[in-house]
Amino acid sequence: MMANTYTQIHIQAVFAVQQRACLIKDLWKEELYKYITGIVQNHGHKMLQINGMSDHIHMFFGMRPNQSLSNLIKFVKEDSSEWINKKRFINHRFSWQAGFGGFSYGKSQVNDVIRYIQNQEQHHKKKTFIEEYTELLDAFEVAYEDRYIFKSVY
Repeated sequence: MMANTYTQIHIQAVFAVQQRACLIKDLWKEELYKYITGIVQNHGHKMLQINGMSDHIHMFFGMRPNQSLSNLIKFVKEDSSEWINKKRFINHRFSWQAGFGGFSYGKSQVNDVIRYIQNQEQHHKKKTFIEEYTELLDAFEVAYEDRYIFKSVY
C-alpha cells in the first residue's frame, strides 16, 4: 500500500452455496465464519460483521484498496470451500456458487448494516434469500437479469 493512502471503504458481500443448497449447519457455521474472517483479515481488510443462513453468507468489512473485491471474494470462496471439504463437514464436495453481490456503504450506514447482518434469521422468516438479494440489487440500482441470479435448489 502506498504511504499517505487513507481510505474508508465499507463493503457488504453476499454469496451463496452451490445451487443454494442448505449445507451450512449450525454445528459448524461459527467456525466457518471465524475461518472466513481470518482470510479477510490476512488480506489486510477488517471484518465488521459476518452472518448468514444455511444457503448463503453476508460479509461486511472495511476494505483496503490493496486488492480488488473480486480477487478477495475468489480467495474467500476457494479457501473456505477447501477448508470445509478437508474438515468433511458434509459427505460430498462443497462449493460456492459462481458470482457474488458487492455493495458499498457510507460511514453513517455502518451500524445499520451490522444490525441487518446480525439479524439474518429474523429477516428470513419474512422473505426468501432471492427476495432479499433482488431487493438489495434494486435498492442499489444494479441492473441484473433473472437468469443470472443465484440458481435455486432443484
